[in-house]
Amino acid sequence: MDEVALGTQGLRVSPLGLGCMGMSAFYGDRDDEAESVATIRRAVELGVTLFDTAEIYGPFANEKLLGKALEGLRDQVVVATKFATEIDDDGTIGAINGTPAYAKRALERSLRHLGTDHVDLYYLHRVDPSVPIEETVGAMGEMVTDGKVRYIGLSETSAETLRAAHATFPITALQSEYSLFERDAEHNGVLDTARELGIGFVPFSPLGRGFLSGRYQRAGDLPEGDARRALPRFSEEAIAANLRIVDALGVIAESKGCSTAQLALAWTMAAGTVPIPGTTRRSRLEENVASADIVLDDDDLRRIDAASPHGGATGHRNTEAAMARDRL
Repeated sequence: MDEVALGTQGLRVSPLGLGCMGMSAFYGDRDDEAESVATIRRAVELGVTLFDTAEIYGPFANEKLLGKALEGLRDQVVVATKFATEIDDDGTIGAINGTPAYAKRALERSLRHLGTDHVDLYYLHRVDPSVPIEETVGAMGEMVTDGKVRYIGLSETSAETLRAAHATFPITALQSEYSLFERDAEHNGVLDTARELGIGFVPFSPLGRGFLSGRYQRAGDLPEGDARRALPRFSEEAIAANLRIVDALGVIAESKGCSTAQLALAWTMAAGTVPIPGTTRRSRLEENVASADIVLDDDDLRRIDAASPHGGATGHRNTEAAMARDRL
């Protein structure tokens, strides 16, 4: 795949990346490490260069998995990881901690777990309301100066915070939830602000946490222990209502000769963003990567907007507490 610019600071990546979270955390039991490693290595073969993880995924398990999978391939890829939630070395999870001291401690630990001497893109996973963003980002900027980080980013934050952070040290990327199932970034100023400031936009959950793949017809289809079971948008009633979006998009996808998931990913790329769909299987990975070849014209985009407009999905995307935190 041809690479694209992620922001205006010089970072270039494949037009879509691989979100590795689901290989280790939150979406039910994950015990097929061999397939996860094979999926990551297959992604490299297919030209994927952006791999996304975080210390909270496990905790630590996902960074270790990614480091193992990328042995011998590190110089071919862009590794992105994140910090925010304070985690003890034994895995005990605490509160959000955006202090410079914790940022530096977390980075050193991530470098060990990833088996690398630098992180290409280091994100503040969530803003700490008790620490001025200038302090946290200032510390992250020092990591760039020290050569341990190449570029820095934020995840799930407001337009105002993004501006303040960028004024402190150049922000390369903003990661937020964005998909045909969740289009708030178009309406709360975040996407426009990122574009104005030359900050790359990286949608996580570009398939609506898997819903736009068409795999889930009822809440019982989600594995036991899957965190999505607690989300309002994945209640039994919401799923029944939201299937109409998948069905409408499916009609458009059929006319384009692609899957509904591929259509949804192509839409995020047409918006100038770099999505990071997650998967644990090579077959799904290959389907996702093929979406980079789909071209959507103005008529396609109009039909897609009509099928899945802003606010069209039933149920909030997350709990109210989580959404309030993400607006900081």
